[in-house]
Amino acid sequence: MRAQTLADLCRPLTLLRLLVSEYPGLAAPTVAVSPLYPKRLTLSFHDDFPGFEAWRQALKIVPLDVSYRVQGGRRTGVLDVHAAYGGADIRLLGFADLPAAGEPRAGEEATP
Repeated sequence: MRAQTLADLCRPLTLLRLLVSEYPGLAAPTVAVSPLYPKRLTLSFHDDFPGFEAWRQALKIVPLDVSYRVQGGRRTGVLDVHAAYGGADIRLLGFADLPAAGEPRAGEEATP
């Protein structure tokens, strides 16, 4: 069902207000609410798997529910999970750059 009015987006907007009051110290996400998915609140974390993970833990979402994929020519890792929370559907998305083959990961030194 597509939302027709702002009131139709009440569930995800109310959830956002709840999350702001319950978790003010967690990483700031990109927030999305869409009339195409009127019961869903999407929180996206760009270049921030740790931010994604902190929110996943705070919302008590089971790690096994998280899916992982690679996109962008194998240069971007994506974590994705949906869960019911606070009367709405919440989706967490995490994105992080991946090193090219042979490049060191963050915190590692290149080997000669």
